[in-house]
Amino acid sequence: MSQTKPTGTRLTLDLWHPDCWAIEATSQTPGGVLAHAVYSSPEADSPESVNGLFTAFGESESEVEELLDEIREVPHGGSVHELQERFGRERDAPGRVVTEFFLEYDPDDMVCPTLLEHGFVHSAPVRIEDGREEWQVVFAGDRSGIEPALDGVREQADATVEVESITSGDSRKSPREQRLDSLTPTQREAFETARTEGYYEWPREATTRELAAELDVSKTTYLEHLRKAEAKLLNPSS
Repeated sequence: MSQTKPTGTRLTLDLWHPDCWAIEATSQTPGGVLAHAVYSSPEADSPESVNGLFTAFGESESEVEELLDEIREVPHGGSVHELQERFGRERDAPGRVVTEFFLEYDPDDMVCPTLLEHGFVHSAPVRIEDGREEWQVVFAGDRSGIEPALDGVREQADATVEVESITSGDSRKSPREQRLDSLTPTQREAFETARTEGYYEWPREATTRELAAELDVSKTTYLEHLRKAEAKLLNPSS
């Protein structure tokens, strides 16, 4: 009998961690950064610095210029080496104006090794805007291990991490199950509590205040999680 292979779980993470030049620069200026690849010298076992390929993006040349100037000034950064084409336009990059650049910086300031150590493999360029990083990752382990693994990342990297979306790779699941899988743990808990307690019955058998009290959160917080869950379930493409 053939065994079912694990399909992995895809997540979008909203992440902040200290000592990051891109987080600090984008928190001070408009525009953002896409992180493509990081590499070190093949001769160095424990390199003192690494090089990365990045794209700076914005709505105007002045916005991108301001961002690049800020990157040069913030701590934890290094030398910015722009590519020959000053302002190009990448097909898949956000913003109207972009430019690619290399940056040399301290590998100790990277959060990627910590994510990898806890089972999260990034699957797309990292997007940094407004002082936050957006990571598209795949978790190869059992889904029940995601929250403990995220707690490990938070503790080890002194990071704040929120799950923006979560989707199972199991194509055998029904469309309803796949939509439920797109909810974050807090959104799913809010929705399942509302469903089981009769919130969607007519007449309603529970109020949002009662549901919030059951989960020991404020009514405002509960409504925020519930409305986001409902939006995803009613419009799966959002």
